[in-house]
Amino acid sequence: MELTLIGKPGCHLCDDARDAVNRVVADFEQRHATASVSLTELNILDDAELATRYSEEIPVLLINGQVHNYWRIDEVRFTAALNNLAKG
Repeated sequence: MELTLIGKPGCHLCDDARDAVNRVVADFEQRHATASVSLTELNILDDAELATRYSEEIPVLLINGQVHNYWRIDEVRFTAALNNLAKG
């Protein structure tokens, strides 16, 4: 599973989202030892295309390239999405 967190430095919602993603992923990896999860963080200040597309929605969490959440990460919904993907 490929996770992408899009945000920018100094964004308190982005910091909260990072913390939520890290909590959920850590718990998920404990329960699904064989699942592979990678997390990439992208900064809208480094990419004009990302800034144009997502500047009003950051933080944005993508799962396998698809928008899952923006502004706030719903940890229950995020956990359910990972569990569904793990079932295949």
